[in-house]
Amino acid sequence: MSHLRTELEALRAAVMFFTRLPLPMTRAWDPESLQRAAAYFPLVGWLVGGVAAAVWCLGIRLFPPGLASGLSLAATLLLTGAFHEDGFADVCDGFGGGYTQERVLEIMRDSRIGAFGAIGVVVILGLKWMAVAALPLPLAPLVLIAGHALSRGASASVMAALSYVREEEGKAKPLATELRGGRLLAALFFSLAPLAFLPPRMGWSVIVVVIVRLALVCWFRRRIGGYTGDCLGAAQQVSEVAFYLTVLALV
Repeated sequence: MSHLRTELEALRAAVMFFTRLPLPMTRAWDPESLQRAAAYFPLVGWLVGGVAAAVWCLGIRLFPPGLASGLSLAATLLLTGAFHEDGFADVCDGFGGGYTQERVLEIMRDSRIGAFGAIGVVVILGLKWMAVAALPLPLAPLVLIAGHALSRGASASVMAALSYVREEEGKAKPLATELRGGRLLAALFFSLAPLAFLPPRMGWSVIVVVIVRLALVCWFRRRIGGYTGDCLGAAQQVSEVAFYLTVLALV
């Protein structure tokens, strides 16, 4: 029972950290719960994807697919506080405007958005909006859930390959941990499970997401020698788009 309570606290910490849901505090904040929360990042994807799918299903009854897709995207932004999109924008600014590791990290630390970040966010949101709008209607809700779960699994797995590079406090500092062993396997299981409800050929999309994840890991290692919280957000966003585009290609 003690172990189950510990894992439930880690799951609650993951939901509180990655969403804006106002969950009640049942006990004093435990930093170790947040360190364990990385394994449940894909489960948060189930939640966010489920909300996206529900809004899409309601929207498609009243509006064309494009509007239903836009409403679904807006719901995820509200639910997460655009947490991952913000990280993606910072990576675009930092990696686009910095030439040294120190300069890249300095730019990413700046809360102001630059040209690279603004352009990147417009492109990533536009691709997600259009890709979901183009999905076959029966598949769209399941693809949304699978995309949010799989992309968060890809993002969490970055922590298994790289080390956190910021010495000072940052977005991912509280949960920075080496994701290994059973916790890594749990994260992978939770990220892949929703794919079981899609046609078998959609399994090829996992290979594309893995390739994208490997490319990002190599890029992060070469440019800054590890990862930051912004890098995790960028990995989630790029992996999500890669999944949607691959599914469309396979339909």
